[in-house]
Amino acid sequence: MKEFFLSRVRAFHYAFQGWGYVLRTQRNAWIHSLIATVVFFLGLWLDLSLQDWAIIVLTAALVFTAEFINTAIESVVDLATQEHHPLAKAGKDVGAAAVLVAALAAILVGLLILGPPLWEKLMAIYDF
Repeated sequence: MKEFFLSRVRAFHYAFQGWGYVLRTQRNAWIHSLIATVVFFLGLWLDLSLQDWAIIVLTAALVFTAEFINTAIESVVDLATQEHHPLAKAGKDVGAAAVLVAALAAILVGLLILGPPLWEKLMAIYDF
């Protein structure tokens, strides 16, 4: 039983190492992090419902998951070949497209969830 728990601790350690690698090496991960932070603070300010929070959290997780998988694909392709190969390019391009789809979906979700209450709050502040 002790070995089982130790192996789980190691698994979390490796996962956090992967997360750190992405943050250290991928500029877009920093952009996603900044935008997610702004969205979370906006959500607090707008006093979102639990259902809205669940959607926001899942959407942010989708974007980060896509970024992590894309980084993994790029790393494995770079390990497999140094030459420019059409399949290597396709793998990297498809991984990048997955991040783009997730990011575009996140923008739409953000507009749908944050847009109406943000508009209301701004109208109240500026007395319109």
